[in-house]
Amino acid sequence: MKRKIEVMAENLGHPEGPDMLEDGRVVFVNTYTSDVLVWEQGSGVSQYAYCGGGTNACVVGDDGSVYVTQNGGTVGAWKAKDQVPASIQKISPDLSVEEIVTEIEGVKLNAPNDLAFGPNGSLYFTDSGEWDAANKPDPSYIFELLPDGTGRVLEELEPVYTNGVAVDPDGSVVWVESYTLNVRRRRPDGKIEHVCTLPQGHTPDGFKLDAEGNYWITVFMGGGLDVIAPDGSYLDFLECPFVPLNCCFDGGNLWVTDFGDISEVTAEAPMVGRLLRVELGVEGMRPFRGRIS
Repeated sequence: MKRKIEVMAENLGHPEGPDMLEDGRVVFVNTYTSDVLVWEQGSGVSQYAYCGGGTNACVVGDDGSVYVTQNGGTVGAWKAKDQVPASIQKISPDLSVEEIVTEIEGVKLNAPNDLAFGPNGSLYFTDSGEWDAANKPDPSYIFELLPDGTGRVLEELEPVYTNGVAVDPDGSVVWVESYTLNVRRRRPDGKIEHVCTLPQGHTPDGFKLDAEGNYWITVFMGGGLDVIAPDGSYLDFLECPFVPLNCCFDGGNLWVTDFGDISEVTAEAPMVGRLLRVELGVEGMRPFRGRIS
């Protein structure tokens, strides 16, 4: 599949986890600058809020707040200048930043990665731990943060590096595993299903759902996005250079955060990331929204 791809911003470093604000602006994190950025038509990119640490992804709440997975800036080859506790952070409409959770059911957060609201208003997020595909040092988690601010461990998994997460219309929580290349689904009754295993070399990172419920999965160093049906069948591949990291829908457009022209992740923090807009002609699923008190 080939579509028109526009470079909307570049020289961004490590852009990740985008989402749409109600006014049409795009918010996304930049791990290497420890903040959340915003793109606006006619103005380009500017800082939305400084969070410290290593911002991994963000999602917009129905209260106008932006919720952020914060890995603390201590994982991977790159280390943040201003390290903070691993947490879920909340950027309020007045742009103040607060930590809303650092521990759930006695489990201290290690490296929260991606997040998504469900139809019940809960915020679901993955905690992947340190990236080390050879030694796999950390267990992987799926957490649920309820609207009242309490939380629970939804799943404790083997060291599979849980990464992108989304929620199906029926409330099933779906996630990808970067070590195993698996896509898995947890039904509302707690049953876990194997959806599919992606092709070799297609390391899954982030993903979103289209209006038909299909999964658009960015594949790290894979040159594009895999399109997977809910039953696990392989539908298509969207070519999208160079290193797509995550995405979000805006009507028939797909916004993609891209690591840029690199061949490996180093501690040097090269500022070559880009924000892309792809004219798909495929409608995205309207995302669920919620708020955490």
